[in-house]
Amino acid sequence: MSAGTAPEPGSAAPSRTPEPSGIRRHRWLLGPASLLLLVLLVRAFLVTPFGIPSASMEDTLLVGDRILVSRLTAPADLQRGDIVVFDASQAFNLRLPERGVVQTLVEAGQSLFGKGQPTDYVKRVIGLPGDRVKCCAPDGRLEINGVAVDEPYIAPGAVPSTMTFDVTVPDDRFWVMGDNRGASSDSRAHLGEPGSGMVPGEDIIGKVWVRYWPLGRLGDVDQGQLTSVPAVPVPRNGE
Repeated sequence: MSAGTAPEPGSAAPSRTPEPSGIRRHRWLLGPASLLLLVLLVRAFLVTPFGIPSASMEDTLLVGDRILVSRLTAPADLQRGDIVVFDASQAFNLRLPERGVVQTLVEAGQSLFGKGQPTDYVKRVIGLPGDRVKCCAPDGRLEINGVAVDEPYIAPGAVPSTMTFDVTVPDDRFWVMGDNRGASSDSRAHLGEPGSGMVPGEDIIGKVWVRYWPLGRLGDVDQGQLTSVPAVPVPRNGE
């Protein structure tokens, strides 16, 4: 067909249905929305950022440190000495104040950058399900399953606990303590609560993986596993 001549019947290109103006106007939102969805999925299933709000884990974690918490470690795989973040609502009998829709949305946005809920705590796992944890052994150290343990993460000269206790950890519960024993509201402080201060496995958000801020302290967080503790003995028939 030469220029200027009418198109032959049936030769015209198929016309495209025009996009509604509303879709064209909001198409730019697809990229940010997809990125936000990806961030939410990673945060929910892989790693979650948290900021350290108190001195309860000094000198391992300092106020203002930013950490990433791995959600890939199941409670059954935790070891004594692991550092975890958990929801303390049940274990420590805590309640969140009533919040409006706007405050809830603001807190959801802040959580993307590491600000957790007021009931989110970070502590070190000391007693696993079935462990007997006692303070203190005759030499002043913490005792687990009848063995006094060294705790290198406690500041030199600090005592393991000024409070005496002797507890047996129930199934699917964990006894947790802060490294800064004199400034930590942990399992010891909640022995009188319904759960006796023990953290249910289902409430553990994840295991601390790495510190990403400040840059001068970037790197793995020392977990300090207590490897010298014997396993809980399995009862024999009739015992």
